[in-house]
Amino acid sequence: MTALERAIARPDPVHEFAATSPLDGLERRTVGFADVLAQSVAAVAPAAAATTVILLVAGAAGGATLPAVALATVLALLVAGTVTQFTRRLAASGSLYTYAARGLGPTAGLATGAAIIVGYAFISVFALLGGAHYLSMLLARVAPGVPAPLAAIAALVGEAAVLAVVLVRGIRLSARIALIVESVSVALIVTLLTALLVQIGPFDISAILPPGGVSVSAVAAGAVLALTAFVGFESSATLGVEARAPLRNIPRAIVGTVLVAGALYLLAAYTQVAGFAAIGRDLVTSAAPIDELAGAFGLAPWAAAADVGIAASFLACAIASTTALTRVLFAMGRDGVGPHFLGRTHPRHRTPIGAVWPTVTAIAALPVVIVALGVRPWDAMGAVIVISAVGYITAYAIVCAAAPVFLRRIGETTVAATVVAATAAIAIVGCLAVYLVVEAQQGNPGVWISLGLGGLAGALIAWRRRSGAPLDGIGGYDEPTASHVLGGVARDG
Repeated sequence: MTALERAIARPDPVHEFAATSPLDGLERRTVGFADVLAQSVAAVAPAAAATTVILLVAGAAGGATLPAVALATVLALLVAGTVTQFTRRLAASGSLYTYAARGLGPTAGLATGAAIIVGYAFISVFALLGGAHYLSMLLARVAPGVPAPLAAIAALVGEAAVLAVVLVRGIRLSARIALIVESVSVALIVTLLTALLVQIGPFDISAILPPGGVSVSAVAAGAVLALTAFVGFESSATLGVEARAPLRNIPRAIVGTVLVAGALYLLAAYTQVAGFAAIGRDLVTSAAPIDELAGAFGLAPWAAAADVGIAASFLACAIASTTALTRVLFAMGRDGVGPHFLGRTHPRHRTPIGAVWPTVTAIAALPVVIVALGVRPWDAMGAVIVISAVGYITAYAIVCAAAPVFLRRIGETTVAATVVAATAAIAIVGCLAVYLVVEAQQGNPGVWISLGLGGLAGALIAWRRRSGAPLDGIGGYDEPTASHVLGGVARDG
């Protein structure tokens, strides 16, 4: 027997590891790279965003739509590069909440947790409303006599049922469904966009640089709206416990998602801007720009197929975003920040069942109530996306500020990482401020709702700090256990 064989057969005892991980209960190291990638891609929902958010960007940026989308792509890459500073070193289910706590402490962690909860929750509501909007249009084609509100509510109830089943059954099911749905949806959209480009004709430089020049405020406001088309790219970080090789696979999924989504959005933005210019119509006044362009260029059958893909993409987004939200709430429950029941897991499916049911109930009920009150899904989406954007971008900004502090604390700071993080934080905060001013001037109620939620979150955090409750446990992440270490012996306590 060699020395190596003897060391393996009779290893020296190692007492530095616990018997269980702080995030014990989830199904550890079972999700492969394809599923991790699917989580981020589905949360971004590029097929749906390419045909929906671009229209919202056009409303804010006007002729500067393409520059706004390009700026948002750069900002998303800067934020993604900063987030990966954490994902390459920590495996967690709390994602940005955990990272901020590790970098700047409990108060920053709580603020980021509140912000990302708002982001994930309202983007899920946005996605359910978007799915209902496109499913209602499909139903109107085959059954024009069905009242639109009734069709939308039926679609929302069906989406909620699928959401509940998939989230309870586990991440592998949800990720694989999302991957299939998004792959098919993106293929449909790219095919339709390519066909439209052929019909539109020669390259139109005015679709990129409008003749009247570019307004800085319009580009900034449009960029923040375009940035909402990327939000959720970091959601695979919530699978840090469940993913295989998380320190390698999650960073790859995050950056890859931003690159693919950015390319698709630039293609979609150019096609829609140039297409509406070619047919002499105003993009901003359209409720379904791809459908209108397809009809104008004799591609109406493709539009119906694309609507199915877009509706499915919205549902995949709702599944992925709610999946990420339940993981953050699970982490908060385990950290002692939220109610303890949030940290409960399903005994068989190993999913965070304590967080799933209250989350799905709230997210499904809100859009149903909105539609029942007589608000059209498309109209509600404009306000909901603002609330989600404020939550996401606030969380991104805090994490970007936390990254250099975290790296310095562990002795791994670099000039490049610090510059990227600082640039990202300053840029997205500046764009967000301009965006809120523009949306407030346009009377969007989402601005005031988001500010109200921010004030409520601040009051709750202040109350929590004054209550004297211990906050040392905030920011727990997955750690090796004694059973996973050669010679490991669980330490006492």
